[in-house]
Amino acid sequence: MIAIPLPFVVSLLLLMLAIVLWVKSDAATKPASLFTALCALTTAIVGLRWTLDIALFRMLQPVCAALVPMAAWHCFRRAHQPGRLARLHWLGPLVIAAGSLSYPYWHAPLDLMLTTLYIGYGIALLLASRSEAPQVRLSDMDWVRYAERIAGCMLLFSACIDGALTLDFALYEGRHAMYVLAVGYTLLLPTLALAVVMVAQSTLHVTEEAPQASAPDSAVEQSDNHAMSDEHAQAILTRLDTLMKEKQAFLDPDLTLDRLARKLTIPARQISMAVNQIHGRNISKILNEYRIEYAKQRLLHSDESITQVYLNSGFQTKSNFNREFSRVTGLTPSGFRQRETQ
Repeated sequence: MIAIPLPFVVSLLLLMLAIVLWVKSDAATKPASLFTALCALTTAIVGLRWTLDIALFRMLQPVCAALVPMAAWHCFRRAHQPGRLARLHWLGPLVIAAGSLSYPYWHAPLDLMLTTLYIGYGIALLLASRSEAPQVRLSDMDWVRYAERIAGCMLLFSACIDGALTLDFALYEGRHAMYVLAVGYTLLLPTLALAVVMVAQSTLHVTEEAPQASAPDSAVEQSDNHAMSDEHAQAILTRLDTLMKEKQAFLDPDLTLDRLARKLTIPARQISMAVNQIHGRNISKILNEYRIEYAKQRLLHSDESITQVYLNSGFQTKSNFNREFSRVTGLTPSGFRQRETQ
């Protein structure tokens, strides 16, 4: 029976996922497809490096490994701020590529540089998860935050892999290095790829340059870097409530914080700050509460099925609708309809 090393199996699965994403996805998820392909290539090179021990693969392994955290950061950053990756981010991979190419003449501390790179981007992703992503559907914002945190933890986990390798070479002359790398990358790269895909599918593609939100009302004109007074926060929420009740903006399943900011002509960060300050909840929870109130009326005054109700209320998945309905009312949709119509 032919035995295929685990890294090659994982690489093949990642490659298949990348192809499916590229063929079936829109422009917003193309970067996720490319990132998944990079993970497939990196996993394959790890397998080839420790199976064949050819100099070319020894040189390519750190270069591909250096591209992974940078590419992951770019994919997640698009959910917060669309645009090209800053050139500064290429510095780390370029230095590691130079060190790998010149290794016979310059023994650069590649392991230390890679560890620093992964720790840096891991911490950056964890910090980014604390702020709300304006380009993500508000209904998916919590999932995106979890995905960012998982990705950040996975990059920090990579530093633990490097530490385990260092100990193995120090204590056992690297006898277990192949197994540590195989298991580590088998966990790291697929998890990173899935997190990136999740965020990409929740991020809307920006086709036009969003106008800068400006607040004509002085009650909402203030710097993001300063604390917001309760009066200013309440003024923002009043305008938000008016928009929701008069325009029913919550019915748009693709509503993002960025779109909401443009509708209100208020900076996205100020909207988020005001909601957190007054309600103690994030903007996605408040939006879902408007949707649930609308859904309650549909359940009581129409013959629509529960599936039709949640779709017409701005939700995209029944599981999210049921979870939010239970959070707001303490009942299931069917239980609420049955109780109120008796």
